[in-house]
Amino acid sequence: MSTVQTLRIAKITTLVILTALALGCGYSSKATPPTAGSVPTISQLSPASMKAGSAAFMLTVNGTNFSGKAIVNWNNSAQSTTVISTNQLTVAVPASAIAASGTVAITVTNPATPGTGMYGSGGTTAETSSPVSFTID
Repeated sequence: MSTVQTLRIAKITTLVILTALALGCGYSSKATPPTAGSVPTISQLSPASMKAGSAAFMLTVNGTNFSGKAIVNWNNSAQSTTVISTNQLTVAVPASAIAASGTVAITVTNPATPGTGMYGSGGTTAETSSPVSFTID
């Protein structure tokens, strides 16, 4: 066998090995899009209402599917939230938020989680509960 033929066989063999390794390592795999996260639900607010002009208070939100990083939203504005459990959250509501009478929409958002798989696969999308009305009398 000539030197040229030996080099050609070596090049082809190397190319086949590199291709097999690249495919075996998932090199050609594409990232999968995030899947839907768990949707939180609100079953009860405590208290469910306050008098306009009242002092600051702690709002307790009871429900299901709250993630460890769930956020209570007061009229679509994210609040600093304390996660008590997957069924209970609390948020401090300042007196300025209940200075005037009206209705406030309360929702809970489970934030998106980033993908941790190869190429960032496996994350979830953010999910927000249906609104529950909080009344300021």
